[in-house]
Amino acid sequence: MKKSFTLIFSLTLVLTACTGNNENSGEAQDQTNPQPRVHQIKTETNQSKTKEVNPSETAHGNHTIDSIGFLEPVDPKQAVSEVNNVGKHLSYVAFFSYRAQEDGNLIPIKDDEALPATRKNGAAAMMVVTNFTEGNFSPDVAHKIFTDKTASKRFIQKVIQTMKAKGYKALNIDFEHIRAEDRDLYNGFLETLIPQVRKAGFKVSTALAPKTSDEQSGPWHGAHDYKHHGEIADFVILMTYEWGWSGGPPMAVSPIPQVKKVIDYALSVIPREKIVMGAPLYGYDWTLPYEKGGKFAKRIAPKEAAELAIKEGAEIKFDNEAQAPHFNYRDDNNKEHTVWYENEQSAQAKFNLVKEYRLRGIAYWVLGEPFPQNWSMLEDQFTIKKEQ
Repeated sequence: MKKSFTLIFSLTLVLTACTGNNENSGEAQDQTNPQPRVHQIKTETNQSKTKEVNPSETAHGNHTIDSIGFLEPVDPKQAVSEVNNVGKHLSYVAFFSYRAQEDGNLIPIKDDEALPATRKNGAAAMMVVTNFTEGNFSPDVAHKIFTDKTASKRFIQKVIQTMKAKGYKALNIDFEHIRAEDRDLYNGFLETLIPQVRKAGFKVSTALAPKTSDEQSGPWHGAHDYKHHGEIADFVILMTYEWGWSGGPPMAVSPIPQVKKVIDYALSVIPREKIVMGAPLYGYDWTLPYEKGGKFAKRIAPKEAAELAIKEGAEIKFDNEAQAPHFNYRDDNNKEHTVWYENEQSAQAKFNLVKEYRLRGIAYWVLGEPFPQNWSMLEDQFTIKKEQ
């Protein structure tokens, strides 16, 4: 069932907030890579209907969680502005990302200005390390780090040195697009890395591609061993978004039925107090008709999407199955577009999952996409842990 909402509802999204520069996003999918991590998960089309979510009918303030916001400090001043805008709502600001090189050295990021701003706003800084290079995650870099003892030792030393020097309080290991046959190598690498980082006084988490069973293989899933990560990491972050992605067909970025399946599997092998659910702070604007391999969709912030719907006089609809809003419009060249994005109701649906499953918390990709209502709702319904 789909329900139409008036434009008065969407007007509540039109507030002032900062917009980040995310053109170099590590989450953006390279056009040469047609299979992002979530698209190896089958999507059923005959899901049972989901009860409509009403943000006003919720429990308030009695759930304590970790909230994490990923930040890309491409523009240092913009990064500071965003931290000042939402940092008070976060347990951690996760700085994306220090990139591993094959020799174990790290390519740094522009974090010098946003780090003190993070501390000033009461959040802890989380260092994110990746195998991201040249527009995508590199299986070759990961394999080299896993197999070359000198590179691996240098990498661990550089991570700990950087965390101490910069004042980071936690580490997130986001190695993706790893060869499935490197699964045991990755597990072994984590068994070496995590105890040393923890001994140095830091918490350690890992990022996991969304899986619904351990049998899922392939470059985005095979090397991510949910059970083992749950055993050795302090907590894990499930990347439960990007079903709707820039190079794929129009759909919700984080549809609730698919997210639930990932959480259900995670709970079968990982303690719930170690599970952080990922959530998007963005949507996509597709030009129609969608053609595989054609023009990629534009990423769009919730506030921007609401303003666009008002400008174009579009009818906003809410998909009660995916628990996400969407609308269509025609641009100045008479091209039809469809937009799937996030609003209060879709945010509430995700908050309800955190409560229902009693998860550790929620992690947002990515800061710099204005969604003011999300933060006020988060504060209203949860007590945010502070790790400083």
